Parts: sequence; C-alpha cells; structure tokens
Amino acid sequence: MYHPNVLAPLERRISPEACPALVLNADYTPLSYYPLSLWSWQDAVKAAFLERVDIVAEYDREIRSPSFAMRLPSVVALRQYVRPATHPAFTRFNLFLRDRFTCQYCGSKEDLTFDHVVPRAYGGRTTWTNVTTACARCNLRKGGRTPEEAGMHPRTPPYQPTSFQLQEAGRAFPPHYCHETWRDFLYWDVELEA
Repeated sequence: MYHPNVLAPLERRISPEACPALVLNADYTPLSYYPLSLWSWQDAVKAAFLERVDIVAEYDREIRSPSFAMRLPSVVALRQYVRPATHPAFTRFNLFLRDRFTCQYCGSKEDLTFDHVVPRAYGGRTTWTNVTTACARCNLRKGGRTPEEAGMHPRTPPYQPTSFQLQEAGRAFPPHYCHETWRDFLYWDVELEA
C-alpha cells in the first residue's frame, strides 16, 4: 500500500493524453482550423525524434524513461511545407462548415441535415452546387420539390468552396480548449484580451 503523500503528487499530474500538440505547417500557420490540427503526444514525440518537426513550445508535463527525460511538445511545426488542397472533399462536415452550421432556409442551428436544392427525382446531383444545409423541419417541409414549387429558396446559393474559404469559416468556431502556448498561432474571430 502506498502512503497518501506519495500518491497525491502523482494524481495531480496531468495525463499525457491531455496534452495534444498543435500542428503548424512550415510557414507557422495551423494545418487546419476546424477541426483544429492536433496530434497526440505520442505522434508529436515520434515526429520530433524523426526530425520531421521543430518543437516550438512545450507543456510543463514531462515524460521519462530510465535514461531520458523530455517535456511534451505543445506546438510543433512541420519542416516540410504541406500545400493545402485547392478544393476540399465533399463531406457532410465540410458542407455544414461552408454553411456555418446554419439551416439555409430558416436560419436554425438545430437538428441539421442536408437538402438537394434540385431534388434527385428531378435529376439533381449530390454535389457542392446542389446540396445545402437544412434543418430537419425545413427539409421535410420542402420535400421532393424544387425551390420554386416549395416557395423556399436557400439564403445563400450552394457553391463549391475552396480550402481557404473553409479555413476562414472554421475560424468562427474556436475550440473548447486552447492551451496558452497555442494562442500566438491561432487567430479566432474573438475579442482579444487587453
């Protein structure tokens, strides 16, 4: 049985799993804003040992082996620049991000799904330029009708965004957790503290 004075400091330590590393491109911009580009502590340490990244900032948390100790990286920068894709993948998440997680018919942010502006029954395809974010209520109300038939037009016509446009949209949604060492590299649409 361990003495309570020995266990208390161990329990106060942060688990390494609670120490993700913010990943920056070689130009010191985040690889992605939303979702935020994060690596587990294991991936960050491995990349540092393989000399694929430079450690920019560290946590106070340390990992140890019998012959080695290292502070966990909190911010790493890739040594090789990764060119972002010009056009992002067409996914439900990216569609919601393009439309800022808002129904394009009524403005609701609840119970989101997607709607084919020109219904598939009319030859509408599942593409960036024909699919928009809709709440379940509006999607049901519009049904398999065209915008003209339903009298419902999207507030913003669907379009194919660039990766840059999605990154800009992602800045409007800061993460729930942001370590103090990350703040110099993230530019969220929030008011700065004085």
